[in-house]
Amino acid sequence: MTNRMELSGTIAKPPIRSQSPSGIEHCRFWLEHRSVVMEADLPRQVFCRMPVVVSGQKSKKLTQDLVQGSNIKVSGFVTYQKGRNGVGKLVLHADNITQI
Repeated sequence: MTNRMELSGTIAKPPIRSQSPSGIEHCRFWLEHRSVVMEADLPRQVFCRMPVVVSGQKSKKLTQDLVQGSNIKVSGFVTYQKGRNGVGKLVLHADNITQI
């Protein structure tokens, strides 16, 4: 099975950096994507906002230059997470980030 996603866009809110009780570094931010794609031979406006998480030793290196408004391409795997309020969402766990 494959679980791999690549998405480009703009960081919509300032990244939030934290550390878990076990010492693992995390960086969280929202990526906003806008584009036009062809569907059924017609152009379609596409928009989404996706939460992105970067964890582990590479977190600082991958995210050190990220600020709100940065244009980036992110790749990683997608997982379903429930928030404290019980509402679920898809989250992109990034292992590669490129400034564009």
